[in-house]
Amino acid sequence: MDVPVNVVVAVDGTSGSGKSSTCRAVADRLGLRYLDTGAQYRAITWWMLAQGVDVHDAAAVAVRAGEPVLESGTDPLAPAITVDGRDVSVEIRSDEVNAAVSPVSAVPEVRSRLVALQRAIIAPAEGLQGGIVVEGRDIGSVVWPQAELKVYLTADPAARAARRALENGGADVTATQESLLARDRIDSGRAVAPLTMADGAVHVDSTELTLDEVVDVVVGLVMERR
Repeated sequence: MDVPVNVVVAVDGTSGSGKSSTCRAVADRLGLRYLDTGAQYRAITWWMLAQGVDVHDAAAVAVRAGEPVLESGTDPLAPAITVDGRDVSVEIRSDEVNAAVSPVSAVPEVRSRLVALQRAIIAPAEGLQGGIVVEGRDIGSVVWPQAELKVYLTADPAARAARRALENGGADVTATQESLLARDRIDSGRAVAPLTMADGAVHVDSTELTLDEVVDVVVGLVMERR
């Protein structure tokens, strides 16, 4: 498949809309690198909890935001993230981290540090290391607004809740939906880099689509940029 050599695909969207599965599949199909920026915010949240930092105290989080050493793998088939050399891919998906990631992500010092890290990872796509698919909530609007393709992926709240509950081993769908909507409110209302559809982004609603169909749509959009 003739993929644009150094294309950057920025995929933003709401929790539970299928960003991770879509982005990994698109990157794999097109032979691109992959970056999950949400995992970075989860990793720094996990570190704060492990260090006993009050995640609801923005000042306390800000003071320590520069301490943990984060490394993100970019293989779409085996994405990994380490904190101070420890693989935390499993730990960052815990209920405790789920409940704490939004307040930590809203701290400007955290966002500033991670945006710089994300840009450093994306930047080689400008050279000889090939393109990348990047997922998050502010990729097309803040992190890499010059991306060749910007996608805003959403789904109906009920569909998102059903998917997330299934991922979590059959969790209560109603409670899951309330949690997702609360996360949406925090992410969309924060002062720094709120969740929003970037200028020029293509809105893809995955409510009635299978994963393969969503991947086909995004791959088709990438190929249009040839």
